[in-house]
Amino acid sequence: MAADQTYDLTMIDLQNHDLLPLNTFGIKAYCRRFIEFSTVDELRTLVSVLTEADKPLLILGGGSNLLLTKDFDGTVLHSAIRGTEIISNGEKILLRVGSGEVWDDIVSMAVAHGWYGMENLSLIPGEVGASAVQNIGAYGVEVKDLVTKIEAVDLDSGEIVTFTNSDCDYSYRYSRFKGEWRDRYMITYVTYRLSTTFTPNIEYGNIKSELARLGISNPTATDLRNVIIDIRNNKLPDPKVEGNGGSFFMNPVVDNCVFERISSQYPAMPHYKVDEQHVKIPAGWLIEQCGWKGRTVGRAGVHSRQALVLVNKGGATGKEILALCEKIREDVVKKFGVEINPEVNIK
Repeated sequence: MAADQTYDLTMIDLQNHDLLPLNTFGIKAYCRRFIEFSTVDELRTLVSVLTEADKPLLILGGGSNLLLTKDFDGTVLHSAIRGTEIISNGEKILLRVGSGEVWDDIVSMAVAHGWYGMENLSLIPGEVGASAVQNIGAYGVEVKDLVTKIEAVDLDSGEIVTFTNSDCDYSYRYSRFKGEWRDRYMITYVTYRLSTTFTPNIEYGNIKSELARLGISNPTATDLRNVIIDIRNNKLPDPKVEGNGGSFFMNPVVDNCVFERISSQYPAMPHYKVDEQHVKIPAGWLIEQCGWKGRTVGRAGVHSRQALVLVNKGGATGKEILALCEKIREDVVKKFGVEINPEVNIK
């Protein structure tokens, strides 16, 4: 930033900032500059005074989908834009949410108010802005099914831009914000379409069996949310205890020929039909079949209850976790002829 330019002092602007508390893997790394803003005007003012010396830029949400392999020699931007607004009422609810809100807080609020559609995405870590970037998903639901509008600021021009759902080219764990728009737009608000009619989605994973175990035959949205929270807590480690980024790998989608080749050897292999030509295979199952579940290499390891999760056993570097990732990928290709790719953002 030029020495003679100033901006609103409510923004947080720190030099050589420690990112350890800002990533759930618990990786010690520093960024050259860290800036947090809480309004769109602050962000636009900031963009007007950033120079080439401040680049590269890294947009950081809750740090739950990030693996840092080294210090970041640039500027980290974090949104603290908060607030919710109901745009319309009736059978459909349009809920406009600040990008800095914690995702699960919004899910909890929606369920409490009788606004349905988010409940299967309960307890996913991170913030609202990241939900639209990553197209987060779980238990048969993806956030792309809920997003109607995204507001953002162009980090090149400072202009306010608006995107529709179709603009984002959503697919499994992908949006243009992860592709050609990476670090180009800073999301400020996301609008979701929810329903006042609850239609439970319980076919994915072991939701139905867990509801049956609890004697619940006609679940409410609160019942469904609570069961999903329990399932996630039982199989995923708490990052405050054991650093992790949640699901490290995306589930591979393969064509029918590949699926039939593998299923002929492993008839009990879990799978989910995507369309007439493609099938999704759980990456965790593939990793477990390669003998990685619960294994540790140095200070990095694979979680003992969920092979999809890589963990920091204490003091691991990002490079150690990345090396473990590559060993696992090699073994899955060798055994199944299938590539699994990281879901996390590796820097």
